[in-house]
Amino acid sequence: MDLVEESVPLRGAVLQVLRPRDAEALLDERAFEHEEFLPYWAELWPSGVALARRVAARALKGARVLELGCGLGLPSLAAALAGGRVLATDWSPQAIELLRDNAERNDAGLELEIADWAHPEALIERAPWDLVLGADLLYERRNVAPLLDLVPRLLDKGELWLADPGRAPAEEFLAGFERLAEDADGRVTVYRLRPR
Repeated sequence: MDLVEESVPLRGAVLQVLRPRDAEALLDERAFEHEEFLPYWAELWPSGVALARRVAARALKGARVLELGCGLGLPSLAAALAGGRVLATDWSPQAIELLRDNAERNDAGLELEIADWAHPEALIERAPWDLVLGADLLYERRNVAPLLDLVPRLLDKGELWLADPGRAPAEEFLAGFERLAEDADGRVTVYRLRPR
């Protein structure tokens, strides 16, 4: 994989992360035909950066944190550096392997797991989580129902922090939660949510 290094400034730290130079070069026609798999994980999305910056501003000492669809995992790295006990998940083995390398590069201790929202049993078994993170998860309408079903099963008294750039499926998803706070950062809004 052809990688480039990015510096992502956070509050009190700078993450040094490797990412694929060209995400489109990772397209696999067989994987797309089988599962409509696209390498979304390989992009440095503004939502991931915005959420990582919000997470970095919080003290998470000992909090149990789960990131869904972590991709490059900036929020997971920020949560680990803020003292959280983090499990970063994605359905792409490539994303998990690259995040393992990036965690080592940034001295961030976290767990990694390949996870599919259609089969979330392992995540639910480890619930409840204090904080569930998601950056730009609602890029397709088909993601709304599985996430609406999953997130309340992951939380008890915890919160979901969701960063979204205003994608249409997000409004349908947000209707299922109590909004605790919103923080707009340019093109991205970070929502703090709790199940109703």
